[in-house]
Amino acid sequence: MSQKPDTGTLFGIPYNFERPSVSRLIAAHWQPGERMLVEKPFGIGYTLNLANWRAWIALGIIGGLVYTERAQEESTPEASEEAVDVLVE
Repeated sequence: MSQKPDTGTLFGIPYNFERPSVSRLIAAHWQPGERMLVEKPFGIGYTLNLANWRAWIALGIIGGLVYTERAQEESTPEASEEAVDVLVE
């Protein structure tokens, strides 16, 4: 019986199921000179490269969207559960 590979690509998406180490986790998230998305150190897909300035802009935008959504939820009163009549002609 052949052993399945721990790393590779499937339909162009990288995967890596090798046992992670702290140094490999840090090195994967900090790669100066590389693009914004880099291969994950463990799992399937891509992660943000925190050495790239575009990743920080993306994190700022995501944080702003989460903040405004939570602020909007707090200011919106609870919806009442009264019946609503809908007339269709």
